[in-house]
Amino acid sequence: MAHVKAQLKVPYFDLTAQYRDLREEIRAAIDRVCGKAAFILGEEVEQFEHAFAEYCGVKHCVGLNSGTSALHLALLAAGVGPGDEVITSANTFIATVEAISYVGATTVFADIDPATANIDPAKIEQAITKRTRAIIPVHLYGRPAKLGAITKIAADHGLLLIEDACQAHGASYCGKRVGGFGHSAAFSFYPGKNLGAYGEGGALTTNDDEVAKLARALRSHGETTRYLHKYVGYNYRMDGIQAAVLNVKLRYLDEWTSKRQRFSALYRETLADARVSLPEDSPEAECVYHLFVAYVAGRDEVRKNLEERGVQTAVHYPRPVHLQQAFAHFGYKEGSLPHTERACQTVMSMPLYPELTAEEVQYAAFCLAEIAGNS
Repeated sequence: MAHVKAQLKVPYFDLTAQYRDLREEIRAAIDRVCGKAAFILGEEVEQFEHAFAEYCGVKHCVGLNSGTSALHLALLAAGVGPGDEVITSANTFIATVEAISYVGATTVFADIDPATANIDPAKIEQAITKRTRAIIPVHLYGRPAKLGAITKIAADHGLLLIEDACQAHGASYCGKRVGGFGHSAAFSFYPGKNLGAYGEGGALTTNDDEVAKLARALRSHGETTRYLHKYVGYNYRMDGIQAAVLNVKLRYLDEWTSKRQRFSALYRETLADARVSLPEDSPEAECVYHLFVAYVAGRDEVRKNLEERGVQTAVHYPRPVHLQQAFAHFGYKEGSLPHTERACQTVMSMPLYPELTAEEVQYAAFCLAEIAGNS
């Protein structure tokens, strides 16, 4: 990479580039919704639910207004509530744990495997008590958790498995796409996700008919028939316009995933001798690279130096959930989850989206390698 001389500007992310490519299709899709005034649920939502269920290889997809809502309904449909414990990772977006709090259950954190940044199955075993009801593995950054070991643990202990697949659209484990390994799964369509809406959006996937039926009722104020409310529900419905956008984008998801994987391979090749650590991919799983992260000493100074060279970066996530002020009442202290805390202190997200060029990726990787130095 010594031949790289001219400074480039490499944005961390650029949603406008994707819109430029899809502009006519997106405008036509939104116009269909506006022409029918089908703004809440409706045909586009039903079409997306069928298409995404087929894509994930599951029986049901329930369109919702966010991934957070999907996690909430997944826990409600599993019957998780006060007195129950749910084991999950603190190396995640806070929504994973918020949803557990919504149903009145207690969050129990298990530390991560430092090789993958995902929850460590051995730590899950150690965290199980007589009150444990469910496990929520997070497929962080689009990398599936060790589902073979985790599903066995759940089966051996009679626990429910709920996948947090909010960052893992299309990821697979042993040839099977995530979203159908447990009782249910949650997906987010936040605009920056691999499959992103033009606002908030989410979905619950499941192979259980009763879970899907309950989720459909709870998303719309507990209605089973119009104006007949069997449950106290929520306003968690998906907008028609968001579904229309997702219907367009879903057709391109595999192509975009291939580009993310190619760019990630290029990062790995260029950073092979650099003084950075990269999460390991497993031969059992296909990572869809929602993010390409690197772990580097002096992270904040490295980011500043990259910015000066025109390379934008981000941090996912600077403070683990167990040390967030919102959950101080859990009683976790610094040092409680050492691998999680170390990851959050050193993690950095590099530019990664399908509209990048190989030249931009090589430049960003070269800059990081030069700044971090050789190992």
